[in-house]
Amino acid sequence: MNGPEITLEVAPELRLFVAHERRGGRTAVTTDGVSTLGHVVESLGVPLTEAGQLLVGGSPVDPSHIPGAGEHVEVRAVQRPQQIPGAPLRFLLDVHLGTLARRLRLLGVDTAYESEDIGDPALATLSARERRVLLSRDRGLLRRREIWAGAYIYSDRPQDQLRDVLGRFAPVLAPWTRCTACNGMLTEADKESVSARLEHGTQQAYDVFAQCTECARVYWRGAHHGHLETIVADAVREFGDAAA
Repeated sequence: MNGPEITLEVAPELRLFVAHERRGGRTAVTTDGVSTLGHVVESLGVPLTEAGQLLVGGSPVDPSHIPGAGEHVEVRAVQRPQQIPGAPLRFLLDVHLGTLARRLRLLGVDTAYESEDIGDPALATLSARERRVLLSRDRGLLRRREIWAGAYIYSDRPQDQLRDVLGRFAPVLAPWTRCTACNGMLTEADKESVSARLEHGTQQAYDVFAQCTECARVYWRGAHHGHLETIVADAVREFGDAAA
C-alpha cells in the first residue's frame, strides 16, 4: 500500500549510487509510512556508510526517523576527515582489495585483510568483533547491520583507492613499521639472525634487515624498494607527516 510521498535530494557525490532517472536534483519518493529514513535512503541505492547528515526541512534527523508526507529530505555526503568514535582507527578489507591492504600496511596503518573469500557474514562479524572499519566495493556487504563501521571504495585503481582512504579517515602514518604480508609489527634484525632465511645473493648484497614479529618474514631494501619509497613519499607529502 502506498504511503506518504516525500521529496529527496542526494548530494552530487552520492548520485552514482542512484538510478539514472533519479540523479537530477530532487526526486519524489513514495514511502510505506512505516520504514525509517535510513531504509528509504538505502532503497534508493545509497549505502548508509556513505551518507553524512540527513536533513528534513533543513534540520538534522537520525536514520531512524519515519518520513512524513510532504517532507523534503537532503542526503549529504560524509564529512571529511570522518571521525569513527569508540575505537582506535583500524581497517578490514575484503578479498578484492589486496593491493590497497598492502599499501596501507606499508604506511603503518593497522589493516586486516582476508586473502580468501570468507563470505559477507564472516566479514561483517569480524568487523564488529575487532571494531574495524570495513572497506569494500560491495554495496550489499556495506548494508549489513552487524558491521562496526564501513566505507565504500569508489575507484578500482589502487593509487586512487589509497588517496581516498587517507583523505577520508586521516590515519596516522608510520611507514615501514608493519609487515605487508600479515600486518604484524616489524623490528630491526641483524644479518646473522636472519641469514638462514636469505638467499646467498641477498646475504652478499645487503646488510640492513627488518623482520616481522608475527610471521618472521624478512625485509630489506631490494629491487622494488624505489617504487615503495615513491608510494610512501607521495602519501606522507599529501596526507601528513609520519608518526614520531
